[in-house]
Amino acid sequence: MREGRSRILAQVRQRVVGQDQVIEQVLMALFAGGHCLITGVPGLAKTLLIKSLGEILDLSYKRIQFTPDLMPADITGIEMLEDDPASRRRHLRFVKGPIFANIILADEINRTSPKTQAALLEAMQEYQVTSGGEVYMLDRPFFVLATQNPIELEGTYPLPEAQLDRFMFNIVIDYLSAEDELTVAMETTSREQAVLKTVLSGEDILAYQRLVRKVYVPENVAQYAVDLVRSTRPRERAAPDFVRSWVSWGAGLRATQYLLLGGKVRAAFRGRYNVAVEDIRALAHPVLRHRIITNFYAESERVTVEDIIGRLLESVKEPVSGLA
Repeated sequence: MREGRSRILAQVRQRVVGQDQVIEQVLMALFAGGHCLITGVPGLAKTLLIKSLGEILDLSYKRIQFTPDLMPADITGIEMLEDDPASRRRHLRFVKGPIFANIILADEINRTSPKTQAALLEAMQEYQVTSGGEVYMLDRPFFVLATQNPIELEGTYPLPEAQLDRFMFNIVIDYLSAEDELTVAMETTSREQAVLKTVLSGEDILAYQRLVRKVYVPENVAQYAVDLVRSTRPRERAAPDFVRSWVSWGAGLRATQYLLLGGKVRAAFRGRYNVAVEDIRALAHPVLRHRIITNFYAESERVTVEDIIGRLLESVKEPVSGLA
């Protein structure tokens, strides 16, 4: 599994410079069987990263450009009425949409209406599409990587909470350092884009996903993850005062599940056979940042979700015994 990660990183780094943490979190979601939302301003290689991943893996890849006029059938597929020359009768035939692929790039997902965004819900959760009363199964592995621009609000629609909760991680991609930006500027203006090699198959990814489930989680580490997530809910007795003041809605059960699954992958990447508290803490921001809804008081005091998660990591007591 570590070797597979290294082979992917070696290929991606030929095109994407200085975003190792982002790449690693994307691979964590892939190996855990989750989906990713990548948030960042234009020009930070969000689409290039996902497109490169589609070339490196021996999997089918489809890009869906989300626009205000996109309809659900444009994603899932549509039933078409056809004539049968033999029987001279008409029948309905389901034409599969771009959702029927292993890797889906949902580019600028917040530019389409919630109705169309919801077309992804069933596919992301149950790996199937229902149309005309028939259920069509999706091929595994199935991996959705969605991008959104956080600063441009005109012509965009906020993702519904039910949609956000389907994403394992909300990965924030930031500007490069001065040195990395110089490297990218020099390389992209002096030579052609690198040709990537296919290094892993779909069966390899499925094998990694099965392996991840076998990584051991000590009970006290699992309890820490539960405590961390429950402390985000203002109605919980154990919620800190600042959560009660600034949060209107906290994270649900999926946050705990994804903390543990992500922790398993992170532990395996580092050659450990068990999840530690450091794994849970390292993944708190990408798992929780899109699951905590702040209120008016937080906005008026300029308190961000990132600030709240940081304070939670300081206030929630860590376990002191066991494999943590």
